[in-house]
Amino acid sequence: MKSTTTSTATAWDKVHLPHYPKLSGSRHYDVVVVGGGITGLSAAYFLKRAGKNVCVLERGRLGFGDTGCTTAHLTCVTDVRLSKLIEDFGKQQAALVWQAGATAVDTIESIVERENIDCQFRRVPGFLHESLHAKESEAEELKSEARQATRLGFNAQFLNAVPYFNRPGIRVADQAKFHPLAYLGGLAAAIVGGGSTIFEHAEVTEVEPEPMAVKCGNHRIACDYLVIATHVPLMGITGLLSATLFQTKLFPYSSYVVGAKVPKGLIPEASFWDTSNPYFYLRVDAGKEADYVIFGGEDHKTGQEVDTGKCFERLEKTLHEIIPAANVDRRWSGQVIETNDGLPYIGETAERQFVATGYGGNGMTFGTLAGLMARDAALGRENPWRDLFAVNRKKVRGAAWHYVKENFDYPYYLVKDRLKPAEGDSTRSVKRGEGKVLKLAGQRVACSRDEDGKLHQVSAVCTHMGCLVRWNGAAQTWDCPCHGSRFRPEGEVMAGPAEAPLEPVKKKKRKAVSKR
Repeated sequence: MKSTTTSTATAWDKVHLPHYPKLSGSRHYDVVVVGGGITGLSAAYFLKRAGKNVCVLERGRLGFGDTGCTTAHLTCVTDVRLSKLIEDFGKQQAALVWQAGATAVDTIESIVERENIDCQFRRVPGFLHESLHAKESEAEELKSEARQATRLGFNAQFLNAVPYFNRPGIRVADQAKFHPLAYLGGLAAAIVGGGSTIFEHAEVTEVEPEPMAVKCGNHRIACDYLVIATHVPLMGITGLLSATLFQTKLFPYSSYVVGAKVPKGLIPEASFWDTSNPYFYLRVDAGKEADYVIFGGEDHKTGQEVDTGKCFERLEKTLHEIIPAANVDRRWSGQVIETNDGLPYIGETAERQFVATGYGGNGMTFGTLAGLMARDAALGRENPWRDLFAVNRKKVRGAAWHYVKENFDYPYYLVKDRLKPAEGDSTRSVKRGEGKVLKLAGQRVACSRDEDGKLHQVSAVCTHMGCLVRWNGAAQTWDCPCHGSRFRPEGEVMAGPAEAPLEPVKKKKRKAVSKR
């Protein structure tokens, strides 16, 4: 059963976080945290509890980046299978990867209890099951995966048929879920006060190395330590070459999500993931009269899907195949950052500058762990995950080819899109809710028209490394197919690695005509 009305808002939009002030004046803090998502607020929370005066600078509103688009599964199960982690890193390190997720879930639970945060935190089992599109049985592979998890000390059990899906799979106990924005609201409330503060609409425009400081327009905030907690790290003080090389190790993917009401008790309250590549994921929340499911998948490299609306159509089709009674009422998309070896990059890219990125589908857990690691780095403490997730770690077996394959996109799209004809030469061809790259007065112009009929025109050249952006009709954004930068119709940066907005269109002056 399909809904007659579908909202483009996430499932979390009913929680409204308080507004925090804009930055004014110049001052000094022990630590500046750039970014107000799960990583930034976790780091700020832990650092404040450690006795530091902390300043959080958020470019827009807290939680309205990719943290606000999450489906908020809290799990130790990673996108990379445990058997692959063991093959690439060894048993001890593979166990440490899963332990990172388990530690993060325990930490979130303790914070919820300590700060009395009403965020619907709930322990639930997680089920990794055979692909929804499997043509052959995957039971033996899943049995092996469950055995290895058990040997490493995790509470995992192979099932011939997981609940509802009736496919072979693995049950992992003591996973969890929560309301991500409500949780962020609780963290923010605990951060503010006692010399620590949060500023919104505070975009960092420059980082100075000695003495260390960040600039937001005309305001200068000095600090002893800097945590860059943006989805893709800003360049900071690492320098253009080092920052660019680091960014080539990050691969942004867009993922699609639909929310739907389902009959109460039809599916047990749990989290589910299948073994497809890209995989599908399902979260089930119990309600009073009906239950609610959040179903996601159809991932693709950001900017490389021509018709993003088709992604939602395919996703809804799959959902109705597995849950015919699902009544879809929401759809949204988010972005995940993958790495060449499947593990996040968390650590210092320069002295006293800490970054965290590359979480894949484990943003809430790795983001929380990154907050703990940022605290330890700022305090000079040892941390068990420091070397494993180090930003300068060496490549592991099989990762080198993946790195080359992923980075073929840059030269390919840089050349291809410039050879491809523009989508027209008249703005009259751009309809409401539509975007096109047009050739106007010799320039490639990203033209879009909002639902009110207002036309927006900005340069189509991505400010990161010069590729041409493409229109994402489902999200109403301009996306770069080379490195995944995303921009609003007006050109404002939504997600890096680009740090500067799409440039205004340079209108050529008309030559004066002599009347003599």
